[in-house]
Amino acid sequence: MTEARARLRAMLAGDGMILAPFVYDCIQARLAQAAGFEAVYMTGFGTSAARGYPDLGLLTMTEMVDNVRAISSAVDVPVISDADTGYGNPVNVWRTVREYEAAGAAALHIEDQVFPKRCGFLAGKEVIAADEMVAKVRAAREARRDPRLVIIARTDALAIKGWDDVIRRCHAYRDAGADLLFVDGIKSVGDLQTYATRLQGMPLVYNGAMLPAAELARLGFKVTIHIGTMMASFERMRDAMAELKNDGRVKGAGLGVFDDFVELMGTREIDALGKKYRG
Repeated sequence: MTEARARLRAMLAGDGMILAPFVYDCIQARLAQAAGFEAVYMTGFGTSAARGYPDLGLLTMTEMVDNVRAISSAVDVPVISDADTGYGNPVNVWRTVREYEAAGAAALHIEDQVFPKRCGFLAGKEVIAADEMVAKVRAAREARRDPRLVIIARTDALAIKGWDDVIRRCHAYRDAGADLLFVDGIKSVGDLQTYATRLQGMPLVYNGAMLPAAELARLGFKVTIHIGTMMASFERMRDAMAELKNDGRVKGAGLGVFDDFVELMGTREIDALGKKYRG
């Protein structure tokens, strides 16, 4: 876990951009690692959905930490984690950071929405005062035992208050000790370019898929978290369910895929351990 944090810090110190796909379970995380991704993003949107809820602040800190622990244990790459609003006031944020760190997170982000929060791309969001969020960022920074744990401050103020307020908030959160800044709810290429330009030189996170990764890197983003793979898996699962219901089979779902699945889950390694301890 500490090695993953060190690798993430080293990548952030480099010139490139980290591209981290959304994951909400260990299968997805291992697929991402096998594909060569250098980090994964544990999504609160997906974690909520996997438990049957919309992303409306319904999951508890304990449920989110359990998922951080499972995913961090399943892969060697750094896990960047959604920590919602920190689940309360600055003291709650302090405990949240301790719990996420102990569970293996390499990075986490907290946001300046009121509780209960809403998915960053939904209407109806509200934000707390900037000074309240500054206190949360300070608490997060001071709570970590491992200084390599990356603290990301997210603002959802764009849709509510506009760019001038967003820029003030970002500078305040950075001054309070945030390692990375994250403006969520970017819905147009114009806003994406404004984001990169008005906060140029600051370490920025982008959540979206409006431009190819190479173009996002040229805009100067340090981290892009990408929902595309999660949406693709939803679409393909939905279509496969419909195909099985309508046609009585799912074309192309052969034994080769089953063997790949078993291999990904480490069956060979566990069998080898069994043989070793049987003597």
